[in-house]
Amino acid sequence: MTAGTPDPTPETLAEQTLSLMKAQGFDEAQVSLSHSRRSEVCVAHNEPSLLRSNESWKLQLVGLLDGRRAATEASDIDAEALQSTVQDLWQSVASAPQDAANALSRGQHARTLRGQPAAQGAELAEIAGAMSELLAWRSAHTPTVMLEDSLAAHTHVQACTLTSGGSALHADARWFEAMVFGLAREDGHSSSFNYAGGACDSLLGMPVVERFDIQGLMRDLTRQVHTQPPGGRFVGSVVLTPRAVESLLGWLLGQLSDAALIDGSSVYRDSVGQQVTSPLLSLRSRFEGPGVLPFSADAFYTPPITILADGRLQCLTPSLYGSRKTGLPHVPVGGEGWLLDAGTAPRQALLEGVARGALVDRLSMGRPAANGDFSGVIKNSFAIEGGQVGPALSETMISGNVAQMLRDVQAVSRERVDMGGSLLPWLRVDGLHFS
Repeated sequence: MTAGTPDPTPETLAEQTLSLMKAQGFDEAQVSLSHSRRSEVCVAHNEPSLLRSNESWKLQLVGLLDGRRAATEASDIDAEALQSTVQDLWQSVASAPQDAANALSRGQHARTLRGQPAAQGAELAEIAGAMSELLAWRSAHTPTVMLEDSLAAHTHVQACTLTSGGSALHADARWFEAMVFGLAREDGHSSSFNYAGGACDSLLGMPVVERFDIQGLMRDLTRQVHTQPPGGRFVGSVVLTPRAVESLLGWLLGQLSDAALIDGSSVYRDSVGQQVTSPLLSLRSRFEGPGVLPFSADAFYTPPITILADGRLQCLTPSLYGSRKTGLPHVPVGGEGWLLDAGTAPRQALLEGVARGALVDRLSMGRPAANGDFSGVIKNSFAIEGGQVGPALSETMISGNVAQMLRDVQAVSRERVDMGGSLLPWLRVDGLHFS
């Protein structure tokens, strides 16, 4: 930028870039520009390794021409670079396949403001204090844990998305994050790696280890150094932690979105209004959560929605393209921001209801078959016998069907873990095959 000129804003740059795309000759155009300021304290191998603050730009363009679609990303936002990026996109769109379903949003308007500005330097003090607190807690309570890669951070994003159809979406959002990734080592043995983290409005007011189930993960890692096999084949139950529940919901949400709907593999394609899961499950959006912006990737505002109401499917979630491709109603959603309603049972009661099975923190299903059948490894897990949590498990496989698992949920905990982009309980599911 020229010396002495004011710093550009995402809005002014988006307007300039949209004008360039119109002048280039695109039938329709979409410009998304965001400016991020991020400060973070990083830890490697239990030692502070980095304190940094940086700024970055992200530019995303989508252009349509004669039914053809092309998209690109860039981080350079000076005038010459913007012109070059638009021209490169123009060259790309000419060789793209034609598809009558290609379209861009029109008439979407929203302005979101989240998080409060703090005094200069306050964010750095807050994240540094949180990380110092975390390291002290690790040393005192879980000294065998090795934090391979962990951080505390603050992010401020200003974003603007404009389309040639008149859509204008603006966001100004601030949030804090904390993340731990590591394992435990003792007597020449080590646990599997595991991860916990999330976003929040502030890291003050609660010890960081009490957020995002970080404390639970670090205590569990110390118990997962020494493992035992499950002891033969059997049919039993699993109690899924919120981190494992995310995997289950990821499959469900994938079944409701473009890829599965367009290729016809979705098991829920014709199930709106029907009971598709246990009546204990109610799944709703949380697009107002920390670190979540209420806009879809195809430039639509994402109002609150309910996916499951007492196990009954309320809607599918095709994008604008998916809707035009399948004839299904368009339901805009964000990339994250979901919650499961809490149950009435304490978490301990879920464990006590298991005659034989496992407490599972990582559910590695690979890519389930189109109908939901899977066979996968459960990691960072413990045996359950007679309602009591036993030793950590090694080399343990489970198999079943994901859709059936959702129908076989027998209990939902009243406790939930708030990770910002999700708010999830523990679930007990019966009828899994162990080996």
